[in-house]
Amino acid sequence: MPVVIIEMWQGRTVEQKSQLAQGITDEFVKIGISRDQVHIIFKDNPKHNWATGDKLASRET
Repeated sequence: MPVVIIEMWQGRTVEQKSQLAQGITDEFVKIGISRDQVHIIFKDNPKHNWATGDKLASRET
């Protein structure tokens, strides 16, 4: 049972997440994993909770 955890900045729509889940699941099905065994967890992070080095993503221009 694969578990895929996707962390990204918040702002994607439910439809976008649905499309992404469909695509990821399809790829697992291609290698023989049952569709109902694929688990995908979306973690939406606000940009002020994400930094590269000492730069918060919310402050990048």
